[in-house]
Amino acid sequence: MKKPDRIAINGQIRASELRVVTDDGENLGVMSKDEALSAAGSRRLDLIEISPNAQPPVAKIMDYGKFQYQQKKKDRSTKAKAHVTETKNVQIKIGTSEHDLGLKAKRVSAWLKEGHRVKIELFLVGRAKYSTITFQKERLDRITNLIAENFRVAEEPKKNPKGLVMVIERTGKEGVRPPIGAKE
Repeated sequence: MKKPDRIAINGQIRASELRVVTDDGENLGVMSKDEALSAAGSRRLDLIEISPNAQPPVAKIMDYGKFQYQQKKKDRSTKAKAHVTETKNVQIKIGTSEHDLGLKAKRVSAWLKEGHRVKIELFLVGRAKYSTITFQKERLDRITNLIAENFRVAEEPKKNPKGLVMVIERTGKEGVRPPIGAKE
């Protein structure tokens, strides 16, 4: 987890000139650090460096405890709105039965509905490793035809040491899914 940036307050501020704003949004203009500290002190509030990378840096006159509360509240709301997308894996073999493919397709559909990407691996063993690529794509096509959600192919089927791998993700639009080899 990323450590939050340290916020400079009062004497910790290093900039010699600051653009000062009050708690209620009033712009006091550009002033020296000492003038800004005295303005904050006269109001019995803190001087908080809001935007240290601006030219000149922006500082706000407000209560530091209130500022921390607002920051935590904002962080909580952005965290609640964030949706973490995972890449889920499903493995199939050339000889997987239709019933088992149906169960795996149902699971893949549920993952797609939740917004996750799904990596479908065609696991090849023995002689199956030397079968033609069109045969292997047909085997992958068996499961993709059973998936109920609309999806698009994020990564085309490609060979890896264990077999053939493709990645699919959900599309928001209704319509017919393209066959595996076709371009959208």
